[in-house]
Amino acid sequence: MQETTSLHKTSKRGNRGTILVSGTLIAILAAGIGMQVWRAENSKAAEQSNTAAATAPVSTPDKPVARVNTQSISYQELARECVERHGREVLDNVINRTLIQQACADAGVSVSVDEVNRKIVEISKKFGLPVDQWEKMLLAERGLSPIQYRRDVIWPMLALEKLAGKEVTITQKMMREAYVDNYGPRVKARMMVLDNLRRAQEYYEKIRQAPDEFENFVRDYSTEPNSRALGGTVPPIRQYSGAHEELRKAAFKMKTPGEISGIIQVDHQYVILKFEGRTEPIEHDLDDVKIQLDQELREREVQKMVATTFDDLKKRARIDNHLTGESKAPVTQASGTVTEGTGVQTALGQ
Repeated sequence: MQETTSLHKTSKRGNRGTILVSGTLIAILAAGIGMQVWRAENSKAAEQSNTAAATAPVSTPDKPVARVNTQSISYQELARECVERHGREVLDNVINRTLIQQACADAGVSVSVDEVNRKIVEISKKFGLPVDQWEKMLLAERGLSPIQYRRDVIWPMLALEKLAGKEVTITQKMMREAYVDNYGPRVKARMMVLDNLRRAQEYYEKIRQAPDEFENFVRDYSTEPNSRALGGTVPPIRQYSGAHEELRKAAFKMKTPGEISGIIQVDHQYVILKFEGRTEPIEHDLDDVKIQLDQELREREVQKMVATTFDDLKKRARIDNHLTGESKAPVTQASGTVTEGTGVQTALGQ
């Protein structure tokens, strides 16, 4: 649980950080595609991802990239330094990008420059910004140039949407839950996170004996740095989305201010909550906000669909990473059970 947001993926309208990864963009980033560097593998991919845009000149391998007095710095020396510092991350990005390109070629899917531009206009309008201001903000806060944004974020997002090839269906149940999430009460709580069950049980007993000391226990022992610095304070917990399902269930079972939850397992970590009340609901007629909720739900479902499609591509792929010595075989079906073959070659040759 590196950040509080790993438990709370809630967003606030108008939050600048949320804007940068809002909508279907968050699915791409969360899926680990991390499209930060682009080198088109073939002309078709280059055309789809708008590589016709101008790029900075690059030195060729047979020319020095710099000179210090009489000593030259070669392209190969620079490349070696880059690989040593950033090779793992960049190679992962290229591998993920190649998977999408191959899937597009196999399925006959293409994304035009016009489609990319229209999507950018749509997103920037959604937040009331002209495209040029939107791009300046992306560059300032995320280090994404307009070219990178088009070819490394928007293009793969649209490609995965097309590869998914599914229509999104919004049910009445989904609409009701979205209404409650947006306008219903949320749980106000403090949170303590621990990295193993033994420690969680030990501090749980201490907290039960001295619940008023919860904030101090969090500051001294919680393993989640962001909430720890705030004495365990986290964003109000929604009933149906945002936080981990088990966390949400536990939060909404608590009724009395000062109440301590049981130990809640969230993936490989353990959480203890202290209940501090609920926010007041905001009264709205469902018909008045139905269009807005429908749009938000569709974006959320597209996010899930895109993430699932990308995960499926990875499961079906044979990937040999010679830089890290890791290999992953495609998922195979055996006796009705899906298994994934993974072989890791360490530096010891195992």
